[in-house]
Amino acid sequence: MHNTLSNTLANTRRNSIKLLSAGLIAGIAIFASGCGSDSGNRPTGTLVSISAQGEASRVPDIATISAGVVTEADDSKAAMQANAQQMEQVMQAIKEAGIDNKDVQTSGISLMPRYDYQPNRERKIVAYQARNSVSITVRELDDLSGVIDALTAEGANQIHGPSFSIDDPEPLRAEAREKALKMAQTRAEAYAESLGTKVRRIVSIAEGSHGGMPRPMMRAEAALADSASTPVAPGETSVSMHLELVFELAK
Repeated sequence: MHNTLSNTLANTRRNSIKLLSAGLIAGIAIFASGCGSDSGNRPTGTLVSISAQGEASRVPDIATISAGVVTEADDSKAAMQANAQQMEQVMQAIKEAGIDNKDVQTSGISLMPRYDYQPNRERKIVAYQARNSVSITVRELDDLSGVIDALTAEGANQIHGPSFSIDDPEPLRAEAREKALKMAQTRAEAYAESLGTKVRRIVSIAEGSHGGMPRPMMRAEAALADSASTPVAPGETSVSMHLELVFELAK
């Protein structure tokens, strides 16, 4: 009875060891197979790294301006009240100009004391200055001059901008990207020809972009309200795409 039990346990251990060994062998075979498949994709020729930049330009179709009201009074409450009343008129002018609510955003509100500085005397508050400004997106550039004139006519005494841009820059980016890619391919082929090889493939591509330059700037003050319509020149906005490519050259 004891011998039979011992033989059974021994056989079980031998079978377990066999199964474990078979599993390890199968795992090693799969790992080796995987490594073999990766090696087929590894570059075997000469690698050349090339930087290329493409640029595309077009006339911008939107403009952003900042418009605000600055008021001053002897006490802080009066300064804020006067500012609120004047800013209400400006906001009404924005609405009447047909600017959508989503294109108007408050960009800053502030209240600061104004001091009188005299030599050898303690500084003294002589007035309070209140400011309120909004950022406005104008989507019809033909209306931009009229919008600016309307704002100053209704009490806006601080205007900054405009900043011109393109509402949907993706088609322009695609054009710039294509130019950069063609430039990189041309350079890679030039290297290959000089070395007596051919361009086999692109190993990697890294992309970066910047755009919206130049953006003409303009600043208007309330004194311009009585002059002729404010001239605006949108010019062109450019978008650049920078590519870093690695090519494989081979015989």
